[in-house]
Amino acid sequence: MSFFRVLLSIIFPPLSVIDKGCGSILIVFILTLCGWVPGVIAALVILNKTVEK
Repeated sequence: MSFFRVLLSIIFPPLSVIDKGCGSILIVFILTLCGWVPGVIAALVILNKTVEK
């Protein structure tokens, strides 16, 4: 998780998860419409999630 991504998730959360898929963008967008803080938290959680195999 880069500094630019964290800063972008604080300023405009849906834009920070643009490469994570349509579902992630939609979830973060809806949460951002409900309130700015839930959108930021969801974006940070999605960005922090690591892929385990």
